[in-house]
Amino acid sequence: MLGPMRAWRYGDEVMLGPPKQRAVLGLLVSRVNDVVGFEEIIDAVWGSEVPPTAANGVHTYVAGLRRVLEPGRSPRDLGDVLVSTGGGYALFMEPEGLDTTLFTTRHQQSRRLRHSGDGPAAAETYHAALQLWRGDAYFGVPGPFAALERTRLHELRLTVVEEYAELLLDLYRPTDAVTVLSEAVAKEPLRENLRGLLMLALYRSGRQADALSLYRQTRQLLREELGIEPVLELRDLHNQILVGHPDLDVPPSTGSAVVAPASADQWRGGPLRPAQLPGRPRGFGGRSAELAHLREMVERDRQERPAVPTIAVLEGGAGTGKTALVVQFAHDMSGHFQDGQLFVDLRGWAPGAPPLPAFDALVRLLGSLGVDRQRIPEDLPGASALYRSVLHDRRMLVVLDDAADAEQVRPLIPGGPACVLVTSRRRQWGLAARDGAYRLPLGPLPAQEAIDLLANLVGPDRVIGQEAGLAELVDLCGHLPLALRIAAGALAAEPALDLVELARRYRRPRERLDQLAVLGDASTDVRAALAVSYQALPAEAARMFRMLGCCPGPALTVQMAAALADVTASHAQRQLQVLVDHHLLDEVNGRLYRFPPLVRLYATDCGEQEPAPSRMAALGRILGIRPHKETTARYEGNAA
Repeated sequence: MLGPMRAWRYGDEVMLGPPKQRAVLGLLVSRVNDVVGFEEIIDAVWGSEVPPTAANGVHTYVAGLRRVLEPGRSPRDLGDVLVSTGGGYALFMEPEGLDTTLFTTRHQQSRRLRHSGDGPAAAETYHAALQLWRGDAYFGVPGPFAALERTRLHELRLTVVEEYAELLLDLYRPTDAVTVLSEAVAKEPLRENLRGLLMLALYRSGRQADALSLYRQTRQLLREELGIEPVLELRDLHNQILVGHPDLDVPPSTGSAVVAPASADQWRGGPLRPAQLPGRPRGFGGRSAELAHLREMVERDRQERPAVPTIAVLEGGAGTGKTALVVQFAHDMSGHFQDGQLFVDLRGWAPGAPPLPAFDALVRLLGSLGVDRQRIPEDLPGASALYRSVLHDRRMLVVLDDAADAEQVRPLIPGGPACVLVTSRRRQWGLAARDGAYRLPLGPLPAQEAIDLLANLVGPDRVIGQEAGLAELVDLCGHLPLALRIAAGALAAEPALDLVELARRYRRPRERLDQLAVLGDASTDVRAALAVSYQALPAEAARMFRMLGCCPGPALTVQMAAALADVTASHAQRQLQVLVDHHLLDEVNGRLYRFPPLVRLYATDCGEQEPAPSRMAALGRILGIRPHKETTARYEGNAA
């Protein structure tokens, strides 16, 4: 009955005849093993418009049903299935042979399991109940009774969907709840309770924007169709989603086996004030403008948006000192975050290792906050919701180092008065647009800050009288903090080595990257660091990078890039933008690009991977394509 009416006899489907004959059967099925009066059948099939032939029609339809349900029955035999008795008819069969009975039974079982605390089993039973449906109940069956029964069963089905969705949310399975609710909302667009549950499921799935969009659609629909505003409960839910209220992350206990605690403090059994920051970087210097900018952003947010987390993303290429800067700043600000500091290396660009999955990062963070591993939900949305609940109202500093992309970071962003500092080699437009993150790009150090850093690392006695050698060495290191620290390490390893001699070793371009490395330490190797960024490029962008390495000039235009790679200008523009996003190329202005000095050396090495005929053909294509004087002058001014 839960869909187009169908029946089977000993496993073989039988044809139930014309619509009104099926209407008679539908009434008898609803009162299985009970007598249904003759007049009641007429009213159920024809309602107030009873034709003179209605009585004969009932006899005809009953006879037709007997032929298909009991084909071997003789006309004089009373039969065992469809029986005439007491001024009416009765359909005798096992109630469990009806999908309507099974649906009601499974619904009752689900409720009992849920109230007894067995949430997972209740969810399975709810799912089994809904699987019985194949369409609208009593589909295609005419008559007022069928219409009433169709409506009754439809309402019961919606009740089951709502209870099932609520249970899935209690079990930290919001993605499954979204699937269940989306279909129901599409069929019942004006049912506000369904829409409220779907909004909550979307929010707990990390889709806050979709939840807010659904509310706007709901409000517009109710205004247009009914001329009313959403109910108060739905408006309150919208406001809570808008501000990311922590109460939305942890549902109240509803008797299911896996539910959130009444208070997040119940999850905390470990350190109340974690202090996970690495030590301050030795000899840290420079970045005064960036440190001041970060402090200004954090302090402004604490005053203007005290209940909203501050998110800052430090973006820059390999070796620009992102981690050193964020650790230095975190130590400077740790006193403002009295509930502690969390630090996790997301390994987004670690050589030879895959990025750390967001779920694994959550397990580590929750463990640091004292949450027992067995209490952590096994799905990412559930673990993220618990993490936000544990950090609710806690002034925590969270450092997410070396992020691969926004999807790795979003589940790790708590609500409330936290500060989240992210480092990444890629430009994170998504975190800025969707999550309100501040973006702070980092490039090579300014000349004076680079000189001060190297002098600070090697000690003042080492640079006295060697100012020229110091300045040259800084230039040969491309003002890159990683390269400057490697150079300082080389000087420390050879006390008799002066800066001029070390600069002489670095002057040969083809050997410089080999020199800027610490043997056996891939994290202190400029070439290895650049290789990780290059290997992460899409194939077309990687080819563009190699072809650009074949160009001898200091500056590049879109036309030059297109000629080198033998592609259209629009295609070249897109690939150049990918390289800029990965911080392997600098955009000087809308028409001109340049490599950072050490990246240029690496690009030249990569360009030599191209066959010699391909390189010669590329150089041939750019003969005659040169930046004009005005463009070159602008480039040199920007470079300076």
